[in-house]
Amino acid sequence: MKIFNSNKFGRIIMGIDPGTNVLGYAVIGIIKGRQFELIDLGVFNMKKQESHLEKLKVIAEEMSLILDHYKPDEMAIEAPFYGKNIQAMLKLGRAQGVAMTVAITKGVHITEYSPKKIKQSITGNGNASKEQVSGILGHLCQADMSCHPLDATDALATAICHFYQNSALNVGKKYNSWAAFVKSNPEKTNS
Repeated sequence: MKIFNSNKFGRIIMGIDPGTNVLGYAVIGIIKGRQFELIDLGVFNMKKQESHLEKLKVIAEEMSLILDHYKPDEMAIEAPFYGKNIQAMLKLGRAQGVAMTVAITKGVHITEYSPKKIKQSITGNGNASKEQVSGILGHLCQADMSCHPLDATDALATAICHFYQNSALNVGKKYNSWAAFVKSNPEKTNS
């Protein structure tokens, strides 16, 4: 894990792309409410674990370490998509549940996003490929994403999606009428 200065950030968001063989994670810091900075991203690789229960244990242990180190305020997680393989869906749901449970026990607020919503937020196209999402993230973060697994970049997309969704809701002071806005901002009128 990277060493970082948490005082630099107003809040920290963790993104999760759940998986039973590979779980992607990303951590971003929010600066001045309007900018984000990539802090860390990577994967938990559980391919060597023989049983599904051992994989879930790795997820719990690794999530606990990451959450204790970065102390995120919020976590955004990709919701499982509906597929034809019910067993795979159940296992993915368990992986997601373990990640969410560890975050809840540490007081982290969790928001879930559909894969389409995440892709739409990053690329403008809800049907974009993982590679297209990764390419856009490279531009947004001014970093080469080609050296990172797609599970990690999907987690980063999830964190940035959450940032975008919440930034849109928290921009500036809210006014209950046009008159109240003009009264509070006389310099913005043409008088």
